[in-house]
Amino acid sequence: MAVRPPDEPPHLRISLLGPVRAWYGDGETAIGPARRQAVLAALVLRGGRLVSNEQLIDGVWGDQPPPTGRRVLPSYVYALRRALDTPGAGQEGSVIRGGSGGYRFAAPVRLDTTLLAELTLESGRLLDSEDAAGALDAAERGLHLFRGEPLAGLPGPYALGERRRLLLERRSLGHRRLECMLRLGRGGEVLAELAAADRLDETVLALRMRALYGTGRQGEALSAYEELRHRLRDELGTTPSAPLRELHAAVLRHDDAAVIGRVPAPPPAAPKQAAARPTRTVNELPGNAGKLVGRAAEVAALTVPGPDDATAVTIATVDGPAGVGKTSLLVHAAWTLRPQHPDGALFLDLRTHHSPDAGSRDRPSTTRLLQRLLRTLGTADADVPDEQDELIAAWRGATSGLRLLFVLDDVESAAQVRPLLPAGPGSRVLVAGRHRLTGLDADRCVTLEPLPTADSVGLLRRLIGDARSAADPGAVADLAGLCGGLPLALRIAGARLQHRPSWSPAHLVARMAQEERRLGELSAGDRSVEAAFLMSYEQLGEDRQRAFRLLGHAPTPEFDAWTPAAMLGAGLDEAETVLEELYDASLVLQPRPGRYRLHDLVRVHARKLADARPDEAAAARRQALELYVRAGRLTSDDGRPDAYAPADATSGCFGSAHDAARWLKAAGADLADLPGFAAAHGEYLLAARLGVALRDHFLHHDRYDEGRTAVTTALHAAERAGDPALRVALACSLGLLDHQQGRNAQGGDWFRRAVQYARDSGDEALAAQPLAGLAMQDYIHGRHDTVAATVTEVLPVLERSGDAWGVSMALALRAMSRFARGDAEGARTDALAALASAERNGRPIPISQILVTLADGYTALGELPEAREVLLRGEVLLRERELGDRMLLALTLTRLGSIATGLPEAERRHRQALELHALISPRSEPHRTRLEMEIRRRLGQSYAAAGARSQARREFRAALAAERAAEHPSLQAQLRAALAEAAVDEHGE
Repeated sequence: MAVRPPDEPPHLRISLLGPVRAWYGDGETAIGPARRQAVLAALVLRGGRLVSNEQLIDGVWGDQPPPTGRRVLPSYVYALRRALDTPGAGQEGSVIRGGSGGYRFAAPVRLDTTLLAELTLESGRLLDSEDAAGALDAAERGLHLFRGEPLAGLPGPYALGERRRLLLERRSLGHRRLECMLRLGRGGEVLAELAAADRLDETVLALRMRALYGTGRQGEALSAYEELRHRLRDELGTTPSAPLRELHAAVLRHDDAAVIGRVPAPPPAAPKQAAARPTRTVNELPGNAGKLVGRAAEVAALTVPGPDDATAVTIATVDGPAGVGKTSLLVHAAWTLRPQHPDGALFLDLRTHHSPDAGSRDRPSTTRLLQRLLRTLGTADADVPDEQDELIAAWRGATSGLRLLFVLDDVESAAQVRPLLPAGPGSRVLVAGRHRLTGLDADRCVTLEPLPTADSVGLLRRLIGDARSAADPGAVADLAGLCGGLPLALRIAGARLQHRPSWSPAHLVARMAQEERRLGELSAGDRSVEAAFLMSYEQLGEDRQRAFRLLGHAPTPEFDAWTPAAMLGAGLDEAETVLEELYDASLVLQPRPGRYRLHDLVRVHARKLADARPDEAAAARRQALELYVRAGRLTSDDGRPDAYAPADATSGCFGSAHDAARWLKAAGADLADLPGFAAAHGEYLLAARLGVALRDHFLHHDRYDEGRTAVTTALHAAERAGDPALRVALACSLGLLDHQQGRNAQGGDWFRRAVQYARDSGDEALAAQPLAGLAMQDYIHGRHDTVAATVTEVLPVLERSGDAWGVSMALALRAMSRFARGDAEGARTDALAALASAERNGRPIPISQILVTLADGYTALGELPEAREVLLRGEVLLRERELGDRMLLALTLTRLGSIATGLPEAERRHRQALELHALISPRSEPHRTRLEMEIRRRLGQSYAAAGARSQARREFRAALAAERAAEHPSLQAQLRAALAEAAVDEHGE
């Protein structure tokens, strides 16, 4: 294509209505092979608009792109420029310009397709003005432009789509030509041309009926209609269209004007190369019934314009569980967007989750959907292909010039959606389904969550009225909670109250309070929450159905992959895959990465399904609970073997105690409910073992109230199980929890009760542990002779039973008692023996505790290098655990500060200890206050030793001013003495 001076008219002509050809004036220009012609057609048919490299590759090569990808395009463009540019034009003056990742056709050109569109418009205009002869002439000139099949021999989906469009345009113009002939009284010629036409094509039949009527053959016209009606009913299960029924009525009443004057053919095609627009503005959107509550952010995300909305097809997806309101959101957003799409709004329900009673015929195939869509846009039945590939090309061609809004509901997969996507820039597609469409290139993705409480209550109030809501607002809030924020459940509950005026919200709450009745109450007419859930469940494969059922019996509401791995007897990777697939199916929620949960109502449904197989459910539940026992035992301080654990129970599931500790911490507050969960299912022995296993986790993380709840429940279960050893261990656990919170009297009561449990069982060896607990109480009260006597009594029993932890704790207790009496040598001896026993046990917390005691002994004997060595070892142990005992680490650090060689190091260590103190829960009182006082006392002493007396006095005063300092009188006395000593010489620093 040559570049011409501004005053010289263009004379490049390109013909597309047959084999592709190009001319300059009277001389034809060789374009080259078919693929190069396809690139040229893809550029010129877009009227000078930029065509991206991706669009060209997809349009010309389709599903078989060239091996070199987009790099092949420059060679094709170069060849076209050589054929069409004038010499010396260069890239700036070329007919094809590059830029922004694509190419555009930049020179004037005469296209036969443009002339076709103009003649089609002229024909329609003349016919509307009653100039049938002029309209006939224009139509025949347009039809003569065709030199065979349009774009003949050109490969690729773009050419295929344009070819279909142009053939449809030729057919439409042919029908208009026949219409003109009818108007001119040439009905006999029309009948001759229609002799071999498709008898199921309604446009053709209308022309034939009118021609028969116009030639005086009314009976044959009526017979032709009846023949079509019977064939449509028998072969397609449909009836004639409304326009054809109206024509039939006009023939019956001899209405000459209505019969002969009708124009049944589609309106003229749009100018240029735009695809044929629908014969009417289509709007298939369902009614926007019911006010949308609480979805403002989601509506905004679906309707906000994006930078490419006007130049590309944009796709937005909505996913979420059954009953969460996806369809309502989609329809509401579609009505908001409707004015922006002048060519119509289409709606398809793919019925992925159809009712089981409806049968598989209700799930339409892609072929049926495309055929329906083409007919909706005005394509005659005879022009609708049967093959799916041809249908896709025809659909893209029909929509390439349209700006449509297309809504797809209840979609199962991205593969369902891709063939249905329209091609017109500016079109928008909204897709909703329970499955996350991760394989679809969506511009916006919205995951619909259950409504928050305020919106749930608001929806119920709107449904049942302000008067009934105000009468019992608490019951309305409870009802909203039982519905779990699912709009379907809320609307059903509201409908039940609407139709039962005598019921109050509280009455319905009472009916739904029992879990086994809850889903049954959420049913009204043909709407049922349980049925909606069941449809999702039935879409799963058998193994995923089993996984979903068993998750209904997960011991905690929230879980990670370890829980289903244990329940299914699967590896961790497989369990993660199962969870992600269930998440993609919107059957599990993912509140944060790696953590999952079932919606409350979904959990009820899953549990109900699982209970139909009680043995399977019970075995999986036990496996999950054993996992928590295993984790607790790995992180506990005593290191005793669990005599009740099955040999293969979750063995080797955690790589280390550190992994187990992190896993337990992630479970959060749900851990406290585990013994109750086990006991509720009759697993009393498991409930008791859980209490013992989890005790130290609660202790190390300052979760005393939760620990007390869990251990108390476990103790009751142990009593029902009739296990004396577990009763003793759990009573001691309650004593330790009370001791840690300074509840010494209550702790002593529990230790004495444990002694009684042991003696009642007839096993005196069981009494060793609670007696050691009582000795700890004696140490607190300064009864050191009693401590020594008790330890001497229980040590042989503990050693005979092989209880390394018990031995180490007893020796450590005696070492502390000896140190308090000034026997540093004896304290060091006991501490060394305790350390040896603790090292045999191998648990880091007991080892670190004993290292602190040993360091105190070394320090008292002046052996500071040895003290520093053991304290540094304790610090490493505690920091390696990461989730370990902050109080113990703070005690270790402040002792390192006390023996530091210089003030900067001493101050750094004490400040580290104070930072840890700030992280310790107030529930650890009175030990938390004592720890602060101790750190500040030692920090003050370090300042005083360095001569910084004002800083020393500041720390001593801060320690004495602690909120609960009065509970530690001996430490107060030490601080007052230190303060007085630091004040002796006000100017001595």
